[in-house]
Amino acid sequence: MASSVLDKTAIRAVDSTSQFSETLDLSTHLLDALWRIESAGIAPAEAQGGYVVAGMGGSGVGGRLALGAIGDRLRRPMVVAQGYHLPAWVGDDVLVLVSSYSGGTEEALSCYDDAKRRGARRVVATTGGELAERARADRVPVVPLPGGFQPRAAVGYATVVALELAALCGVAPSLRAEVEAAAVLVERLAGEWGPAGSEDNEAKALARRFHATIPVVVGAEMTAAVAYRWKSQLNENAKLPAFASEIPEAGHNEVCGWPAADGRLGAVLLSEPGLHERNRRRMELTGRLIADAGAPVASVEAKGGSVVERMFSLILLGDLVSLYCAVLRGVDPVEIAMIDRLKSELAD
Repeated sequence: MASSVLDKTAIRAVDSTSQFSETLDLSTHLLDALWRIESAGIAPAEAQGGYVVAGMGGSGVGGRLALGAIGDRLRRPMVVAQGYHLPAWVGDDVLVLVSSYSGGTEEALSCYDDAKRRGARRVVATTGGELAERARADRVPVVPLPGGFQPRAAVGYATVVALELAALCGVAPSLRAEVEAAAVLVERLAGEWGPAGSEDNEAKALARRFHATIPVVVGAEMTAAVAYRWKSQLNENAKLPAFASEIPEAGHNEVCGWPAADGRLGAVLLSEPGLHERNRRRMELTGRLIADAGAPVASVEAKGGSVVERMFSLILLGDLVSLYCAVLRGVDPVEIAMIDRLKSELAD
């Protein structure tokens, strides 16, 4: 087990590809994403049938987060497709965003072909690869993403592209001003929570508390989407089993299992001021019940004035917590041997 110190020296010892730097650049990513989708010249066009974001992993989570940020401002159906097929109702009155950072994700390519067969309007977000080739051959608009990242580090791009396209196709209002405000906020928070910040900053403290547990990240409404992001980042960056849970549903089943956690699990509850008052109350009571069962519990409150600001504050915090957990566990956050093995065996 590595030292509990989380300074730049400790980070350099495990972070072989500067994942901390990519994460701390979230503010730049948000603004660059706005510029890239504007530069793509995608014309506004109403999608009367709705909007689908198709993608996997770090690309697909952008759709989940966008949907969480839009919340009850949604005007028409919007779903996230994380698999090989689109919903049966997709047709020529639906916009499909196919998001794949590498351009080679087999599920995303399958969804692209499915959307083409159904005559759906398509937009692609990618760095290149087979997806870009198919899109350009079909004269489908491509939002070019910058290369050189791990796909999970491009969450700002994936989320902003999904948000902007939701506005362009009329399923949601434009949240551009909220994205711009979020960029200002997360730049400040990156300094506060980053490696140069104090040794007892919120991100480092959470990592020290939960790196030796199996974390269950609990959210509600918008923060449920962020809880899934935390879970995924803890899986990939820290190589930890971790799970996401959603209130109010968790209060109807999952809460019964906590007395059997036997000290192995810990809970992080993600809250924000915009939650329904009953969900806020459920969050508080759930945390108390879990603590009474003997598990470590932490409550995290989002920062910022708008929903998008609060969402990205929680995303940045979770990403940094996962990276600090990697340092404490002595593992390189970039390494994904299990994913590589799965892909290799699928290819055989």
